[in-house]
Amino acid sequence: MAIVSIPDPEKEITLGISSCLLGQKVRYNGGHKRSSFCVNTLDRFFHFEPVCPEMAIGLGTPREPIRLVGELAEPQETKNLQLMSSSDPQKALKIRVVGTETASLDVTDALEKFGHEKAATLKGISGYVLMQKSPSCGMERVKVYHENGHPLGESSPGAYAKVLMEEKPLLPIEEEGRLHDPVLCENFFTRVYAYHRWQTMVLQKSSYKALGDFHSTHKYMLMAHYPQGYEELGQIVAKGRQLPLEELLDEYFTHFMQALKRRANRKSHTNAMMHILGYVKKTVDSKERNQFLTLVEEYRQQMVPLIAPMTMLRHFVENHGSDYIKSQTYLNPHPDQLGLRNQI
Repeated sequence: MAIVSIPDPEKEITLGISSCLLGQKVRYNGGHKRSSFCVNTLDRFFHFEPVCPEMAIGLGTPREPIRLVGELAEPQETKNLQLMSSSDPQKALKIRVVGTETASLDVTDALEKFGHEKAATLKGISGYVLMQKSPSCGMERVKVYHENGHPLGESSPGAYAKVLMEEKPLLPIEEEGRLHDPVLCENFFTRVYAYHRWQTMVLQKSSYKALGDFHSTHKYMLMAHYPQGYEELGQIVAKGRQLPLEELLDEYFTHFMQALKRRANRKSHTNAMMHILGYVKKTVDSKERNQFLTLVEEYRQQMVPLIAPMTMLRHFVENHGSDYIKSQTYLNPHPDQLGLRNQI
């Protein structure tokens, strides 16, 4: 099984990250793209493994800029070519990564080769933050140009990022710019911490029981992201010893990460919270219960953030909940200090 690597339990959660986002002067102009969010907030919670593919393949700094140059592939070509995806799913692009001034400076193969090698050596990471718009590291929407320098009107992932995402399709990967969207940011870190829990709760002690326990503790997280997901994943767990353990784990985790990639919304969060309330409502007095229901309605109507009703719900569970409901990762999917539920 090669879905994920088992991390060193003595270390913090590790994120791969574009080096320039940490302030390293690795860009073509000798500068950086230091992200205050990464440097001042995320570094309190994560160990970083910085990567600059352009420097890694031998391009110095400062250096000639590179860009994606491409053309639409003819239908008969698509069977035999490795193509980068177009912004239009009905199209395919033949793309090279070349110098903006020197057409003979073609680093496509080098970036792709490095991508394959790096993906194999990134051990124990639980997520990856990429630099947007980069011809090597952009996750999506990187401009593609004609050979004459005019925009082609198409976009694609960067060459390194494309290989990374193909090699690690379940790894949470996001661009730094998109992390300024509160919903995208919360979804990304929910997936990062879930990925890490899989590494530590299941892969370090692989067993059918470990899988069942993991599934049980993620019930309401799944309900918030994909209500049908818990039942569908439960059917996979129910196969049990009918399948070899590694095959079962691979199938489960693939569907699990796909489910979490769906963004939770106010309706699904409200539904999950009301289900959890059902476990404690008989032991919570009517005044407090009505206060909570008021907060839930205010949250549903976008008057207060998710943290408001969630804080009260966690108080109920802590004081009155069973061990089962206390174990639900939905109640604490990531550290409160990240402030992710303060913004959604």
